[in-house]
Amino acid sequence: MGNFVAGKVVAVTGAGRGIGRAVALAAAAEGAKVVVNDYGVGIEGGEPTSEIADGVVKEILAAGGEAVAVADDISTMAGGQRVVDTALARYGRIDGVVCVAGILRERMLFNMSEEEWDPVVATHLKGTFTVFRAASAVMRKQGSGTLIGFTSGNHQGSVAQANYSAAKGGIISLVRSAALGLNRYGVTANAVAPVARTRMSANVPMELKEIGEPEDVAALVTYLLSDRAVAVDGEKITGQVYTVAGPKIAVWAQPRELRAGYAEGPWTPEKIADFLPGTVGTDPMPLLAQLAAMAKAAAAKDRPNA
Repeated sequence: MGNFVAGKVVAVTGAGRGIGRAVALAAAAEGAKVVVNDYGVGIEGGEPTSEIADGVVKEILAAGGEAVAVADDISTMAGGQRVVDTALARYGRIDGVVCVAGILRERMLFNMSEEEWDPVVATHLKGTFTVFRAASAVMRKQGSGTLIGFTSGNHQGSVAQANYSAAKGGIISLVRSAALGLNRYGVTANAVAPVARTRMSANVPMELKEIGEPEDVAALVTYLLSDRAVAVDGEKITGQVYTVAGPKIAVWAQPRELRAGYAEGPWTPEKIADFLPGTVGTDPMPLLAQLAAMAKAAAAKDRPNA
């Protein structure tokens, strides 16, 4: 057992399998008391079961750690609250929450139904909000705490996962909002965009050149949960989005205005047509070029790299 997050109480959603399980095990191995949340359904849905969360708790206990299971649906306000309430009831505080829980409903946008949109956004985005909401109220009073949301490189856009992509983009904005609103209370918020071998990544229709294991992601999360998550200027790390893909860790840029132009007098569509392309222009979309490469490779019956 290590002590990187010794004495901290950490709740992890989606902790029954994959990255969530790796995070729960890693945090426990480094001294944290862990609330293991998993509703117990597969990535495509199905009947929930508490056995998934219970199994991870047994692993932690067998290794000498401390943990408790909560098999609640965090897409509901009551479910998110129970995750935090369980930490308070069992351990008296909550120092970190890591929201990993997620599902998929893959479909092209023009074919996507409400039944395919709502559960994905509810699990990923609302499920992050419900736990953040409950935890931040406690952390604000404590004067400390860490919120970690899970996003994806798909926040840039996705061909057949508009629901998932929209939710993951929303999580980034939620994390940045939390970082801004809670900084004065000593609470940090960051997002992690993992690239790791999981049930979800197995469905990616291309070879990923940069990919690691859930344990790589868990190491970064454990660091962000710790008191050593401090930037070179001595300030706590907050409002950041990190990718971890095997040996690679990258930070995403903050949103910023790229280029601007100003007109004399009021805008008209004709004036914009003459002005915008050459003065303000566009920001090229790399994924469009990647799609073209994928289509070319598919025509050649090859499997493209990304």
